[in-house]
Amino acid sequence: MNNNIIEQLASTLKISTKQIGEVLSLLSEGATIPFIARYRKERTGNLNEDQIRAIEEQYKYQENLLKRKEDVIRLIDEKGLLTEEIKNSVLACTKLTEIEDVYRPYKEKKKTKATEAIKAGLEPLAKKIMAFPTKGSMETLASGYNMDVDKAVEGASYIIAEWISDNANTRKYIRNYVYNNGLITSKLKPKAVDENKLYEMYYNFSERIKYAKHFHILAMNRGEDQKILSVGLEYDLDYIQANQENKWIKNKESYVVDVVKASIKDSLKRLIMPSIEREIRSELTDNASRKAIETFQANLENLLLTRPVKNSRVLGFDPAFRTGCKLAVLDYSGALLEIAVIYPHEPHNDKAGSAKKMLELIDKYNIDLIAIGNGTASRESEKFVSEVIKGTKVKYVIVSEAGASVYSASSLAKEEFPDLTVEKRSAVSIGRRIQDPLSELVKIDPKSIGIGEYQHDVNQKELNESLDFTVSKVVNEVGVNVNTASKSILKYISGLTKSVIEKIYKAKEERAFTSREDLKKVKGISDKVYEQAVGFLRVKGANPLDNTGIHPESYELTNKLLKELNLDIKDINSVAFKDVLSKANVKELSMKLESDTFTIEDIIKELSTPGLDPRDSLEAPILKSDILELKDLKVGMELQGTVRNVTSFGAFVDIGLHDDGLVHISKMAKTFVKDPKEVVNVGDIVTVYVCDVDKDKQKVALSLIPLS
Repeated sequence: MNNNIIEQLASTLKISTKQIGEVLSLLSEGATIPFIARYRKERTGNLNEDQIRAIEEQYKYQENLLKRKEDVIRLIDEKGLLTEEIKNSVLACTKLTEIEDVYRPYKEKKKTKATEAIKAGLEPLAKKIMAFPTKGSMETLASGYNMDVDKAVEGASYIIAEWISDNANTRKYIRNYVYNNGLITSKLKPKAVDENKLYEMYYNFSERIKYAKHFHILAMNRGEDQKILSVGLEYDLDYIQANQENKWIKNKESYVVDVVKASIKDSLKRLIMPSIEREIRSELTDNASRKAIETFQANLENLLLTRPVKNSRVLGFDPAFRTGCKLAVLDYSGALLEIAVIYPHEPHNDKAGSAKKMLELIDKYNIDLIAIGNGTASRESEKFVSEVIKGTKVKYVIVSEAGASVYSASSLAKEEFPDLTVEKRSAVSIGRRIQDPLSELVKIDPKSIGIGEYQHDVNQKELNESLDFTVSKVVNEVGVNVNTASKSILKYISGLTKSVIEKIYKAKEERAFTSREDLKKVKGISDKVYEQAVGFLRVKGANPLDNTGIHPESYELTNKLLKELNLDIKDINSVAFKDVLSKANVKELSMKLESDTFTIEDIIKELSTPGLDPRDSLEAPILKSDILELKDLKVGMELQGTVRNVTSFGAFVDIGLHDDGLVHISKMAKTFVKDPKEVVNVGDIVTVYVCDVDKDKQKVALSLIPLS
């Protein structure tokens, strides 16, 4: 471990060097991020998954940065050009671009105008010009180079232009000046066709580079890629020219001043500005990409943590017109009981027959809830369902279909339901999404769930890694029953590999696991794999601790704690048991039992709520019995809704219409809101007020602030 890097990270991340050192040690020992966050709090000082990941990523970045510094110092030294000043300049760099700026003059150059001029023997002339002589004339200075004076001066100018371009301080100054003072602009390209006016606000758009919003950057990039917009940077080139003249021209009385001015102009136009513009555009895109990925991660995490509707028999309803609506009856655990197809809509219009069939299924299986997909024919299906269930106890809920068709056509779905068509599998998926959203959504590529912002315009490698991290974080936070868990969810469990999951599956098909100890018998589960995974796997068996988040390494400590409190594990579900735990003194217990407060606190929490599902503390989905239509809305009306997506400019809220209403960021609070995620998250149940109803566009504007 590099102590200099650790100290640097401590300053950047506001985390102590001890905590960072412990995290890096644990990672080097093969511990996973979920395991470290959950079961090594005493070593990390209770750092969460995001903090641990930041340490891991930034340490790797700084290691790579250091390696590049060492490489550059070595390469310059091999040329015999290394000085203490150059070495210190390299070591002081904090970004890769800065290192490359220092290294630029010493790189092996491809054929350039300057290298050709040097080959022609004009470097001495360039040096003479930069000495700013006052005696003699340009004709005298530039003679004797086996070419006419103009040609010699031109060649020397190219060399000077490259020297200026290769100067690290010059580039750093200009880059900072443009970033802090310049504008990023976009214009509609001549003859470009923007059919749906998607980029209308960017037809003549400008924004300070320093304050450019990430969604503006990504939108402009997309418009540029589609050849609709031309995007560029605007800055005061005359100011930069004057600044560089003051820097490079040492004697304004010299007869070479005009030549040097021309060299500076050429250097800026041909060499410096194009590369700096590319670097700034690239940096803006990278920052925008990271911000969009963070938004996607936050939306995904909240969506995966949606509260499940437990202990309900559900009818999954996949709407369609011509091909009919597919119905899937699911028991409490999500097992498929029956599949049916009804034709209530155009062109069949068999409303009576469809209603009869649906009521038969409701009665036969004692259905509690109907989950309707929000795709094609969703609105018509909602109206049909609301009429059919009038007078019954049955409620309905609209469920996002995003990604359902992707799952239904996947090899995983074919393996699970080989005899069902794609559409019928979709009905099952829609129903299960309300019963256990997490278990169903992990079967789908997160990018297909429909909650990303410019997800196709960001760094795909970073996006995939970040989304995988988020899914893993949530799955391990919730924990899974190893006997009922799918392969799709097990792949996110800490420490488990594909081959180990296959072996777990094979073992549980032969005989269900009755204890966590049984997992040790599975071939491929080493002591390390067991340590990393077992705390996140639940087993309902003889030992109640096996169905908690308490790690087996702490079972002995747990039993000592129970003994200290005069409690019997058999009474774990009793009120008296919970009452004693609620009054326990964590600090005293940790001292008596020679443990740490984090572990004792977690043990008490798990014993107090055995089988705890963190999702149960969140708001339940809104269940409905009547349909809401656009014509019913009036400005000022108060409604309940579910946040479906959060973007940089606001949030989309499902109030029961076909399309979600938008709460613009300006309508989220009476005070300034920098980021909508400060106010709402995906899955939140919110009270909204109707601001505007556009019946032509079928759009609704909403507010979180009551209208005066």
